[in-house]
Amino acid sequence: MKKVSLLFFLVMFVIGTDTFLISPLLPTLRHNYHVSIDISGFLVSAYALGYAIFAFIAGPISDRFDRKRIMIIGLIAFAISTFLCGIATNFTTMIIFRFLAGVSASFVTPQVWASIPVLVEKKNIVKSMGYATAGLSISQMLGIPIASYLAALSWHTPFYVISACAILLMISIVLALPSLPSRIDKTQKRASILQSYFDLFKSSKAFPYLFAYFIFQTGNFEAFSFIGSWFTSDFSLRVASVGTAMIALGIGNTFGSLFGSHLVKKIGQSRSLLLSLIVLIILYAALPFSKSLVIAEFILGVIFLIGGFVFPVFMSTFQSLTTTARGTVSAVSNAAMYCGTTLGGAVGGLLFARFTGFMGIAYFTVIMYILSLMIYTSTGIFRSQKVIAQAPEKVQKG
Repeated sequence: MKKVSLLFFLVMFVIGTDTFLISPLLPTLRHNYHVSIDISGFLVSAYALGYAIFAFIAGPISDRFDRKRIMIIGLIAFAISTFLCGIATNFTTMIIFRFLAGVSASFVTPQVWASIPVLVEKKNIVKSMGYATAGLSISQMLGIPIASYLAALSWHTPFYVISACAILLMISIVLALPSLPSRIDKTQKRASILQSYFDLFKSSKAFPYLFAYFIFQTGNFEAFSFIGSWFTSDFSLRVASVGTAMIALGIGNTFGSLFGSHLVKKIGQSRSLLLSLIVLIILYAALPFSKSLVIAEFILGVIFLIGGFVFPVFMSTFQSLTTTARGTVSAVSNAAMYCGTTLGGAVGGLLFARFTGFMGIAYFTVIMYILSLMIYTSTGIFRSQKVIAQAPEKVQKG
């Protein structure tokens, strides 16, 4: 488990650093490319759109072939496209290369979530997913600040470094990861890609789970994408200082990812999800009223602590929907996340330009979280734990 967890931690760290890189660089790139703030959000959306579109293809393909091979090919393409971002001379070419980086990532990260239930014992699945999630978290805590410091020298440098790290990681996977052949039979392999989705959506909970997750991530990334811009405009921080300020977010997210599994075991997955959504709604409602950077940092630190805690719960919930199409459900859940990121990035630019401070962005997130909570509630996910808890009593009485 340790080798698998470390390897997938590193995959998510490198991909995550690239995914979140644009947030602290957004003011710099907007200035360099001479674009307005209301369209600058498309730099975030381009990557997310590339991921979201091609994840629908990548998932079923990965269920039919060796996941290790898919990861290797994806990482090579990711390294090339990220390097090209570093040499983008204008806004249009940067949009294209970010789109291609998202396409490449869509063939990599679903393999992480799909491989964990195969390589790890059932009792350690949530814990191992927590380590992978920690890769994303630490990419915020260390990767993004480091990228911000490198960007203080030149905005090109972070892209070059991430590209080199992806190549090194690809070599490590070749040497260390076992083969992960498809678990479906030849007849299923010959079936169309659409058949994988028909099989997945036979579960009555598949669509509402994915739609609720899409709504959640729309609000989540709409807020996250413009934290750097908020810090710059309201607290007068430079790009390197934005990276330092975002360390608090990464610290909170990392602690939630690494240690949240223990709490999930005690209170259960459904209750963990319910409490997390309620607390996040309250915190985002209070965030725009922060009078100082310290208060804003504290609230955001708690928000990202809860985010790190609840993300493995989302992933484990999705993996429980199927045993043969894990790549498909992983890809679709990630596509839902990046569709949310695409919409959130576009909406966030408009809200940030038209509302004072973080008010418009924060309350859009609150609305999205409330809608997500309502959809999850409609599936009965929060009632299932009570049914399980009552079952032993009925058996004893009988």
